[in-house]
Amino acid sequence: MTLVETLLVFAAIPLAIYGAIALLTLREKFAKAPRYRPGQEWEHDPVWWTANPAGLGSAHHGAAESGATPVHTAKGGARGGW
Repeated sequence: MTLVETLLVFAAIPLAIYGAIALLTLREKFAKAPRYRPGQEWEHDPVWWTANPAGLGSAHHGAAESGATPVHTAKGGARGGW
């Protein structure tokens, strides 16, 4: 084998493979829209999110609007008294 053949087999082919893999992994980064960064102006409509959309009935709004004191059943917290 000549020096050129050796360099092609042991250097150029592995570099081409690594380059192809790098382009495939970076492809998504260049194709996506720019991300929001803190401090930037928010240009989108507000979206309300809930984990349980079925639980957003009128029964849940009535207690807060009538001025009733909410019942807290959760225990624990920062004090660690569970």
